[in-house]
Amino acid sequence: MANRVSKTLLFSLFVSSFLAAASAGNFYRDVDITWGDGRGKILRRGNSLSLSLDKASGSGFQSKRAYLFGRFDVQMKLVPGNSAGTLTSQGNMHDEIDLEFLGNQSGSPYTLHTNVYSQGKGNREQEFHLWFDPTMKFHTYSVIWNPQRIIILVDNIPIRVFGNSESIGVPYPKNQSMKIQASLWDAEDWATQGGKVKTDWSKAPFTAYYRNLSALTTDSDGSKGWLTQDLDVQGRKLLRWVQMHYMIYNYCADRNRRFSHRECSRSRLL
Repeated sequence: MANRVSKTLLFSLFVSSFLAAASAGNFYRDVDITWGDGRGKILRRGNSLSLSLDKASGSGFQSKRAYLFGRFDVQMKLVPGNSAGTLTSQGNMHDEIDLEFLGNQSGSPYTLHTNVYSQGKGNREQEFHLWFDPTMKFHTYSVIWNPQRIIILVDNIPIRVFGNSESIGVPYPKNQSMKIQASLWDAEDWATQGGKVKTDWSKAPFTAYYRNLSALTTDSDGSKGWLTQDLDVQGRKLLRWVQMHYMIYNYCADRNRRFSHRECSRSRLL
């Protein structure tokens, strides 16, 4: 999350019944707007936040705290209409857990791009189309990050699990604290149909909205169930449903790449 491709730890990116009792955070208290020259705004006494993009600049924020493991949730409403070329992202530095929302032409679905980096090594992309319009209302995006696995959820439905496979030599992010970051920026060179569709700046400014950011960590009050969170039978059924109907890319199914990733031979739930 070191660059402007905002990467999200999210949330609890994450992530079921993964619902835990947690009070929503306050953006004044919990985050800093880090760039954008006024295009990022904290609203409603700290209960919501907006990021905007125009031809001159995008905008972004990051958490004041860094975290080592936790459950992270945020509600987002994405850029509506023709959002081709825009990238709304959340993630973390060095080690990274990324959710990136690739904009679209009107009538085409957003692509949710996920990736996991550890010790500078990534290239573990999975991409999805969502089963709803993420611009019409707020939806919850979550990340559960514990020593055993990372679970990414959308509206408490698991879409991805990345397990700790250090026993077979696969790096896993567990030694570095990370901050939550989010940004909205111009990625027209590659974000929509590989860069074929450019940003229509006549539709600017583009704005995404955030609310109910929360982080459950080892020093939080209440249940620590996320520390050993795994998928139950229903969770595994939902994960298979998402991967069967809404996954559009999986690095483990890419014949040109899967053999360079040892974890691809271990489990279908990656």
